[in-house]
Amino acid sequence: MGIGMKEMIFIALVIVLLFGAKKLPEIGSALGKAIKEFRKAGKEIQGEDDDTNKKES
Repeated sequence: MGIGMKEMIFIALVIVLLFGAKKLPEIGSALGKAIKEFRKAGKEIQGEDDDTNKKES
């Protein structure tokens, strides 16, 4: 029981009505940048953990 095509269209329509069609590219761009920074920070933290584990061994 997942999200069907009708539900996805309804969600997209609600988003367009709330934010307006002109704002959607800006929102998408900002969201993409935020995800990129989040992944970068996660990799940095993981790298620090790897370095710490190597020093302890």
